[in-house]
Amino acid sequence: MAEKIRGTEHRRSPQLLPGLKSFLQRQRLPARLAFLIAASALAIFLGIVFFNYGSKVYTDWHERRLLHRAASMLQQEKFKQAAQTAREVVKLDPDSLPAYYVLAEAAEKQNLKETVSWRAQIARLLPNDPDSQLNLASAALRFGHLDVARKALDRISPADRNRAAFHVVAGWLARAEGNFAEQEEQFAAAVKKEPSNDLYQFNLAVLQIYSGDAEKRAKARDALDRLSKLAPFRTGALRALLNDAVARNELATADNFAQQLQMSQQITFGDYLLCLNLYRRLDEKKFRLLLERVKPFAVRNPSDLASLMNWMNQNGLAGDVVKWIDKLPADKLTFPPVSIVVADAYADVKSWSRLKRWTRSGLWGDSEYLRLAYQAIAARQSRRTDEDAEFEALWRSAEQATKALPERELGLAHLASKWNLPSESEELWLRLAKNPPMRREALNALRQLYRAKNELGKLYEILQRLHESSPNEPPITADLARLGLNIDRNMQQSQNLAKEAYDRAPNEINCAVTYAFSLDRLGRSAEGVEIIKKLPPDQLHDPHAAVYVALLLVNSNQAEAAKEYIDAAEDHEIYIEERKLFDETKTKLAAASPTPSPLTSPGAPSPPTPTP
Repeated sequence: MAEKIRGTEHRRSPQLLPGLKSFLQRQRLPARLAFLIAASALAIFLGIVFFNYGSKVYTDWHERRLLHRAASMLQQEKFKQAAQTAREVVKLDPDSLPAYYVLAEAAEKQNLKETVSWRAQIARLLPNDPDSQLNLASAALRFGHLDVARKALDRISPADRNRAAFHVVAGWLARAEGNFAEQEEQFAAAVKKEPSNDLYQFNLAVLQIYSGDAEKRAKARDALDRLSKLAPFRTGALRALLNDAVARNELATADNFAQQLQMSQQITFGDYLLCLNLYRRLDEKKFRLLLERVKPFAVRNPSDLASLMNWMNQNGLAGDVVKWIDKLPADKLTFPPVSIVVADAYADVKSWSRLKRWTRSGLWGDSEYLRLAYQAIAARQSRRTDEDAEFEALWRSAEQATKALPERELGLAHLASKWNLPSESEELWLRLAKNPPMRREALNALRQLYRAKNELGKLYEILQRLHESSPNEPPITADLARLGLNIDRNMQQSQNLAKEAYDRAPNEINCAVTYAFSLDRLGRSAEGVEIIKKLPPDQLHDPHAAVYVALLLVNSNQAEAAKEYIDAAEDHEIYIEERKLFDETKTKLAAASPTPSPLTSPGAPSPPTPTP
């Protein structure tokens, strides 16, 4: 039978091929060609379809397999392996949302800056999802990318901005920008949306316990007292309550909080420093006992040792640090961060020869710029004949080591400010002011620098920049307005800003006095006097405020009442522009006939000093 089948097949094949051959021979050449081309094209098309379909099926299967593996590794906290596997998925599919989720979570768990870029990819794929934008903003804030965070929040639709989560992230952005008034508003809005959320309550209370509003402070204390009974918030609440009690000089209450804090399971080395801060004010004997008890713990960890020494330096105990240094093994001192604090101690006690020897060599790694900077300071302070040349060379070397590295520039700027190097610190702070995460700190430092140097034009420019970065802070708005009115800069804008600050905070001494001054400049001194009458008398006797009160009274023909405020400012240090105004007021007073009209107003203490 098999032979029969094979015979049949053998006979059929020759018959089929001649048939096809005869068919093709009967067709003209062009037709035959067209047929062959069409057949080839069909074969290629079917091959491509089959290949693509088969390839897609395989790719999809392979991608799902990789994603499953990545998710499993993420769950097992094998973050590096999970990220590596997810990267393979992204190579196959650049828009794989699950892969980006794995990458973002793995990076976040490892505290890597890559978190921001992976969250940005998720936000790109889900542009209308508010949670994706909030996650991006949170990650950006965590790693100091303020512009990225701001843009992410801007992309959230108005309808989704009334959520507690939005207000929380917006509050942290405001804090990063140095706008504490906006931070408080946002945190309060979050609490209003979700009053039962203890985390939101904690965030707001920790902020408001430092408020200038007595009612807010009282509410914050009550909230923190309640939260101190809850395990997740116990340590943080006790820290805030301890700091508050120390600030109010309620040392017995602070001692109670300190004892509770020391019994907490979540106590940190930093908490011991808080307790040291208390006991130094409460009881010298207790302080010394605790300090000696803490020292052995500090020596075990370089970071803790540096923290304790730094605390001692900042609290007038640099001499004790120098004595302690001589008793410690060299290997505990020669590397950062401890070597930096040792240098600071030598500088604080003005032991320039020891500082010079200490910084002459060493392995300071990423902190090499600080070794050079301290060596430069030692060279200048040691008063050698070639000190300026040596200082310049060393300082420029230190600066070169910080280029394009903002964290190092910040450390060097702080050092320059501490050791009164005005031109060097100005240069560094101006560079840092271009960096969003450090902008507020840099602008505040420049503000102090220009105020100390009486460079009012530059001071005005810095206040403008501060107002632009934090437009909802009444004290900054008032400072800008008052300086503008004093130096005749942008008068119309200054008038508007004075009114804006007063409308926001009518009971704040700085804002009220500034608005009253602006009314005086418009020839409406009597209206200005009515505003200051509403303020507590003790606040009006602050030397800075007294200058403006005296001016208003003299210009309102109340010369006798003005004398009290002239006396309040007479022998105190006031700003240069205020001194000019004060002298003009005294000249007017001398020429005026007295018209008694005592200024009376209800009182309540808490005097903030105007600090433009």
